[in-house]
Amino acid sequence: MAEDDLVEEPWSVEIPAFTREDAPNCVIGESSFATLFPRYRERYIKECHPLLVKALEEYGVKCDLDLMEGSITVSTTKKTWDPYIILKARDMVKLIARGVSFEHAIKVIQDGVASEIIKIGRLVRKRERFVRRRQRLIGPGGSTLKAIELLTDCYILVQGNTVAAIGPYKGLQQVHRVVMDCMNNIHPVYNVKALMIKRELAKDPKLRGQNWERFLPKFKTTNAKRKKPANLMSRKKYTPFPPPQPESKIDKQLASGEYFLKDDERRKIKQREKADKQAAVREARQFERARSFIPPKEDESSVIYDEERKKEKEKSLQEGLKGIKEKIEKSKKKTFKSKNK
Repeated sequence: MAEDDLVEEPWSVEIPAFTREDAPNCVIGESSFATLFPRYRERYIKECHPLLVKALEEYGVKCDLDLMEGSITVSTTKKTWDPYIILKARDMVKLIARGVSFEHAIKVIQDGVASEIIKIGRLVRKRERFVRRRQRLIGPGGSTLKAIELLTDCYILVQGNTVAAIGPYKGLQQVHRVVMDCMNNIHPVYNVKALMIKRELAKDPKLRGQNWERFLPKFKTTNAKRKKPANLMSRKKYTPFPPPQPESKIDKQLASGEYFLKDDERRKIKQREKADKQAAVREARQFERARSFIPPKEDESSVIYDEERKKEKEKSLQEGLKGIKEKIEKSKKKTFKSKNK
């Protein structure tokens, strides 16, 4: 059994219901809590505000809606007889502002049911990694979230940077552990499996008082081996001496002797250098332009192939000429024979 399961929970003991007769005049001063809600929830809160007023009227709690400021305020009155109901009303209003429907948020008023809003926005640094882990908590088609809800008897809503949970105290403790482990890169499947095993072990009266660690799955963190980069930067050898100071412009002029020249001479030298650079660039451009007019070199194989084709053409021409000559001679012989006859 886990350490949390060995300790006897104070909420496991049945507590009698708190009625109006137990504390008729317990509220001395007025207490109030205001909760801001986003703009997109304004329409829904406006529709369900009469239901909120009706639900809290039984306990003597007043609920005010301010659409200009965008806030809901719950406060006690002289008719309030439950001292803890104001905190329950505050939690209910917070859940509705967070995106929970009125049907689920109204359950917080019941005894034995509590709520928790877990902030997960700052648990992971990178936004992409945070989105992946939040989606891992929901699962494909919401299957993982549904499994956690069935095992913990809690209603869970994942929205934005928070996770809202409503249910019994023990279930909220389990939901909190699953959510924090998921954000710390432990898959929810491991916790779901552990919760299923605990539920089955709790049914056995012999194992109820024993340690359950041997039955629960253990999660081992394994660091994947990363490939070393091909180009490693070679570290320079450590030397206690600082690097040599780079030469200034005056030092370079002193070394070349330019410092002692007159202004006109310096100007002429700069003009000469500039003209040399321009001439070099001009030559390079002319060479690039002329390169497109240079014919490409022919391969030896193509030259041999062309020669063979020429020889074949000449042969075929000669054979054709021979055939024509033979035909002409035959025709001449025929005409000569016909004349002699």
